[in-house]
Formats: sequence, C-alpha cells, structure tokens
Amino acid sequence: MELRVAGNCAYAYTGGKSFDPKLRAVLFIHGGEQDHCVWVLQSRYLAHHGYAVLAVDLPGHGRSEGPPLARIEDMAEWITAVLDAAGVKAAALVGHSMGSLAVLECAARFSERVSRIALLATAFPMRVSPDLLEATKSKESDAHGMINAWSHSACAHYPSNPGPGFWVIGGNLRLMQRQKPGVLHADFAACDGYKAGFERAAQVKCPALFLLGARDAMTPARAGRDLARAVPNSTVVTLASAGHNLMGEKPDEVLDTLVEFLRA
Repeated sequence: MELRVAGNCAYAYTGGKSFDPKLRAVLFIHGGEQDHCVWVLQSRYLAHHGYAVLAVDLPGHGRSEGPPLARIEDMAEWITAVLDAAGVKAAALVGHSMGSLAVLECAARFSERVSRIALLATAFPMRVSPDLLEATKSKESDAHGMINAWSHSACAHYPSNPGPGFWVIGGNLRLMQRQKPGVLHADFAACDGYKAGFERAAQVKCPALFLLGARDAMTPARAGRDLARAVPNSTVVTLASAGHNLMGEKPDEVLDTLVEFLRA
C-alpha cells in the first residue's frame, strides 16, 4: 500500500489483506537500517485475524521516498501523518529498537492517536559508541558487521536455526546492506541524540508492553526495564536466549506476546 505523506510516497505492508480503516489498527515501526519486512510474520497474522495492519518503511528506507528523518521527534510526527493518510483515528503502535523510541515519543505527545504501545528491544538512553557512530558514516560495511554480530544471541549462530535453510544472521545482514547509503548513520545518530525518553515515558497514558531480549547486547534488558518503570501502565516480558533481533530469533514468541497484549 502506498500513501502520500509530506509530499512523498510512504510504503506500508498490509499483511496480505486489503487495508480497512474501520478495523482495529496496528502500525509497526522498524528499527535502524531496516524496513517493513522484519514484521512479516506478526503483521501477516494480525491482518488475517481482524486487524488493519500497516507495517511501514520509514522515509528513505525500503520503498519509501524522501531522506531519512534526522530526529526521533520527526519520526513521531511522521507516524501521525501516516495515520492521517490512511484514515485512521487511533492505532496500536509496535516499534523495534529505534522504532520503539519513535513509538514512545508519539504516544506521549499525541495520546489521542495511540491506543496502546509495544516497545521491542528498547532502552533509554540508546547511546551509540563514538567509534561505531563514525563507522556508520565512513565505513558502513564494517558497521554492518559489528551491528549484525551484536544483534544476535549465540543460538542464532548455529546452522538450521530456526529451520533448515533459514540463516538468521545472513538474512539480517542482507537487509541492512540493501538500504540506501547514509540511512545507517542517520538512524544511529537519531538514536544517540534522543534525550527525552524518561520525560516522555512519564507522559504515556495508554497501556505499554516492553518486550525485551535477555541476551540483548545492543539495548540491554536492564535498560529496558529502567524505562518501563517510568511508564505508569507498563508490562515487561523478557524472552530468554533472545538478543536484539527478537523478530528473527524468536518470531513465534514475539507474535504470541503481541497477540495477547493487543487482545487485553
């Protein structure tokens, strides 16, 4: 599905079903240097079980036009513009990593547009080491290798996980490699520069799910739990043996947890 947002084409995967704004809406926001395809299992299941699904590509990512957004605050405003373009008054927001910060910011500032939020592999502050941030700008292939290694727990390195012929780490690396030059640095700089996390967390009025990986080396679970304590109505679920790439390593567990949360 293509929408016009701020004069540019914004792509949203609808889970294999025609989008119906009269249904309960769920909007998925991916993390840095990724796109809508990280949500293929979760978005497809929900679309075939009574939800209106929008798994978007942020500007400059995947099939969406325009430059990547420089700030988390800009991403939150863009989310509301997507809802306007799709004819949706309010939606549940699900965000991974960088996307989780955008979801948090959006829920705090535009509470009337957000029914509930799920923050996956989140943390605040989401700092990026100076060396890695510089690599995202000047040595993108090196940065891809480092990020990909740190995004997975040990189980993802074994062959045939989670099924024969499926290579979690290789698939995630290829996804990063196919994004446009400059996107990686813009995304990581936006995460590193975001300062309002605890302030926005205290302003969230809707139910919030924090879905964390026990072995997450990128956004450690302890930092996610610290952020969750600042949200008045939050639930924390931690997946054992999971790293940062929750949807790749634990797709069924992520889906089951989201379904239960959305139905509550």
